[in-house]
Amino acid sequence: MRNLIIVTAMASLFALAGCGKKQPATTGDPVKAFIEQSTIEKVTGMLTDSLGEASAFRIERGVQQVAALWRESDGSTADFESFCKSNFVAGEAELEILYRKLERNFEILNGHFHKMDVLLKEPLHIEGPEIQPVDMMFGSYNASAHITDDFFNNKIAFITALNFPFYSLREKSALGPDWSRRDWAYARMGDRFTSRVPAEIIQEASRILTEADAYISDYNIYMGKLVDEDGQTWFPADMKLITHWGLRDELKSNYAGDNGLLKQRMIYSVMKRIIDQSIPQQVINKGDYTWDPVENKLFDNGTEVEGTPEPDRRYDVLLKNFHAMKAIDAYNPNFPTYIVRAFEEGMEIPQEDVERLFTEFVSSPQVKEVAAFIRQRLGRPLEPFDIWYNGFKSRGSIPEDQLTVITSKKYPTPAAFEADLLNILVKLGWTTEKSKQITSLISVDPSRGAGHAWGAEMRNDIARLRTRIGPGGMDYKGYNIAVHEFGHNVEQTVTLNDVDYYMLQGVPNTAFTEAVAFLFQKRDLELLGMPDTDPSKEHLLALDNFWSSYEIMGVSLVDMKVWKWMYENPGATPAQLKEAVTSAAKEVWNNYYAGILGGTDEPILAIYSHMIDNPLYLSNYPMGHLIDFQIEQQVKGKSLAAEFDRMYTQGRLIPQVWMRGAVGQEISIQPTLNAAAEALKALK
Repeated sequence: MRNLIIVTAMASLFALAGCGKKQPATTGDPVKAFIEQSTIEKVTGMLTDSLGEASAFRIERGVQQVAALWRESDGSTADFESFCKSNFVAGEAELEILYRKLERNFEILNGHFHKMDVLLKEPLHIEGPEIQPVDMMFGSYNASAHITDDFFNNKIAFITALNFPFYSLREKSALGPDWSRRDWAYARMGDRFTSRVPAEIIQEASRILTEADAYISDYNIYMGKLVDEDGQTWFPADMKLITHWGLRDELKSNYAGDNGLLKQRMIYSVMKRIIDQSIPQQVINKGDYTWDPVENKLFDNGTEVEGTPEPDRRYDVLLKNFHAMKAIDAYNPNFPTYIVRAFEEGMEIPQEDVERLFTEFVSSPQVKEVAAFIRQRLGRPLEPFDIWYNGFKSRGSIPEDQLTVITSKKYPTPAAFEADLLNILVKLGWTTEKSKQITSLISVDPSRGAGHAWGAEMRNDIARLRTRIGPGGMDYKGYNIAVHEFGHNVEQTVTLNDVDYYMLQGVPNTAFTEAVAFLFQKRDLELLGMPDTDPSKEHLLALDNFWSSYEIMGVSLVDMKVWKWMYENPGATPAQLKEAVTSAAKEVWNNYYAGILGGTDEPILAIYSHMIDNPLYLSNYPMGHLIDFQIEQQVKGKSLAAEFDRMYTQGRLIPQVWMRGAVGQEISIQPTLNAAAEALKALK
């Protein structure tokens, strides 16, 4: 499911733009400082002598921050000294006044630039006429690319950096548990200006990310055109599935119904053709030919014709994303690589810690035990695509076409789904009044892609829920994704409008919004009036969460390996990158999956579209599963709505501090592992 994909990457860029003067192409070396250390020490000493030791830490940190960002174009050394002396705010009351003014105006600017971005991208995101080149030009335009440049020119950025210290992740972890709400808000203000990236680099990154998003959004397979070796079709004639989400969900749905195994093997062949780029270009988002994906044969009215393989475009898109992100490195002294930015700045958990958690999980003895249980339930040896086994959910035993009859009748249009959002929230425990307040700020649109949720950036603005609804109404896949996206929208709306400080709006990282989306999604049948009365429900949910975590952790491990490889091989070609991605996927498979699911050198962990169109996003999904499970344990026997409001109005603290406040412990794999073991014991 496609949530916050390009949105997250783009949002992280808006805070980066800096000096707008033409800069030479980055070599990867840090930008040379203009202000010398002797000047920093002189100004720091003068201010400390004047204002006293009580302000010493803020003076030292603030002067260093401004010096790191100051360029010759900003003024002379004397200008720097004068600026610091004139603009450092020592008094607590005066500092709060400054904070409130900055906070108010940043919300105004962030919110309105965001609205422009949403409207300019509508032709790319919402169903409508074919995308034209001019749509792509406007959609990839970043209206806020020069805003931080302007803030440095008019010295607003310097005033912020001088008065609000930036704290490293290590410092936030050590000091944060004892901070007040205001302390956290001030610390987040200190995160606002930590780099100064040329606006043209940000604009180029925006263009590349938008093109990557459009490439994936229009990557559909016409399933009714797939044939087996006898020329027989097995999928509905009008079925069109986006990769990878639609293909994966169709594969999952075929654990129930007729000819499921045959269809699953065919989908798996399609996936592998996409990974190795042997897929004919003629079948990508086109239904002019029939295609045998197993033998990779193309037919025109029954006559075999020659296909043209996709020319490694998948990896060209990924490589362009890498170069766009790497171009920012030289301007980021606190986060000198995109890998560090994605984890320590974005996720606020070190990459090494994330990798260790995932490796420990996929190596756990519970994996073999759960796999044996799945094998018993299926009555056959496991195959690689059983990484997406869906039989722990109640709907795994209900044919999807029966569910689609219900959802398509209930939700024939986006407007029908939007009209029911209030009722969904009431069913989940919110009061009618609060449900009205939340849903009045959420709109539903027909998505061109798989669907996504896009929150607002200023209070009382609209969050967008984009989902696919066909001419016959919302099918079950679309409904399941839409409920997931609605979870995102509820989080986005509450954590913007109900959090006490604007600088604390949001969640620690996108894994936390994924956790909410999972909470909603797993209740989709209950929301349709089909409550699960199975006494084994909790055990089955624990196993489903475990198996979903096992699947996506492997994908994330591949994603991390690929980014490390790209940094080690920055001059790679798309063909070389394809080989590296495939090798990384096979290595992870052989280490943690081959002995469980069979097959050697299986590349399937490289199928995820997130890897292609949103740099290093994938780790948020397994972290979301872990967080989701711990939150699910917390809300058990309580009002989901009340617990959600209590936990999520904490806002954007760092993850481990947020988790201690929410569930009383840090993020851990152990609750999920323990629950899986208990479930197996009970179900056996």
